[in-house]
Amino acid sequence: MEDYKKLFDSFSAIKIGVIGDVMLDTYMWGKVERISPEAPVPVVTVQNKEYRIGGAGNVALNCRSLNASVTLLSVTGEDDDAIVLKQLLQANKIDTSYIISSNARITTNKTRIISRNQQMMRLDAEVTRDLDVAEEMALLEKTAAYIRAEQPDAIIFEDYNKGVLTENVISKIIQLCKQNGIVTAVDPKRKNFFSFKGVDIFKPNLKEVKEGLNLIADEVNETALQNIHRELSKKLSHKISFITLSEKGVFCQEESNGFIIPSHIRSIADVSGAGDTVIAVATLVYTITKNVKLMAGIANIAGGLVCEEVGTVPINKEKLLRECELLLG
Repeated sequence: MEDYKKLFDSFSAIKIGVIGDVMLDTYMWGKVERISPEAPVPVVTVQNKEYRIGGAGNVALNCRSLNASVTLLSVTGEDDDAIVLKQLLQANKIDTSYIISSNARITTNKTRIISRNQQMMRLDAEVTRDLDVAEEMALLEKTAAYIRAEQPDAIIFEDYNKGVLTENVISKIIQLCKQNGIVTAVDPKRKNFFSFKGVDIFKPNLKEVKEGLNLIADEVNETALQNIHRELSKKLSHKISFITLSEKGVFCQEESNGFIIPSHIRSIADVSGAGDTVIAVATLVYTITKNVKLMAGIANIAGGLVCEEVGTVPINKEKLLRECELLLG
């Protein structure tokens, strides 16, 4: 029987790099009591404002909440939002010394305005163009320096289509990781879907896979998903397909061994951030054990647990340990 306590204790010996699009999530809560005299829109009287870590930073936060050592590699603007974001990351003991700031970009900030527990509006401040040649070079140099200095166990690519993960950055860093025996995991988006050739763990959701492979079929069974793995393998030559199936659980395949793990019954409050939790937990478990069944089982539980909370929250290590002992033990 698996000793989950021992496994969870070993997370603190792991070094993880997270590379990708980092962002600041701003939440403004207020109340609406009237309509604006200037236009037919509600007037929100702001009562509370909160900053949270978003994007690739949320993956880093999930790794930190499991006690791994985490470094974030990204490009931000040279602005106040970057300062706020770095302070938040540092307060959560995430290493920010390899983050680059560029005066040609702005830091992504998603501002949500909420009243009576309902989102009234979201304001996105962002630049989504690909990094230019100089920014790419700087990020590649920083990543190489990080690998030399820290010798990480794994690197997670977290793509939100904001331009940090270009084809060149992706292929060069995967190459670097292979040369240094570093586990690679990716949470892809549509634009660079087939750029992550040769990664260890490829973790899209079912919708992203269907879009990437132009599939129309709706059946979700092991045979259909094993066929999907085969199609992905032809294009990516990756090691493991790890596909999240929302309420149906997760599918995992390594070589010829493909299986579905159903989700556990939960009262779902909010699905935002669940994918970030799944990739963080899966990478940690796989890096230590190289056991895909265990990786999929624990990550599946973790994804369900964070959906019980409102808003994007990192996984709670003690809660996850209890659930693993209960559901997998």
